[in-house]
Amino acid sequence: MTLLWYDYVGTFGVIIILVVYFMLQIERIDPLGLAYSVINLFGSIMIAVSLIYAFNFASFVIEICWTLISLIGVWRYIRQRREKAEARVAPP
Repeated sequence: MTLLWYDYVGTFGVIIILVVYFMLQIERIDPLGLAYSVINLFGSIMIAVSLIYAFNFASFVIEICWTLISLIGVWRYIRQRREKAEARVAPP
């Protein structure tokens, strides 16, 4: 079996997602923190890239969903930080 560049990209994406999930389970990463969502986002994009070249519909659907869910996590984190910053600056 010959591995091409996109196979390596997808495999690295899988490793990233598995490592961050393991970190979550051993309580080394905050599931509400920015890092968790960003790492998942990059991992899912890397897997989706590999699936463009070796397409599998079911896998592609899950990676698109994983990407969208990760984007929601990033958006929520940014929104909550902005709200906290505004609350600190706003007069009582």
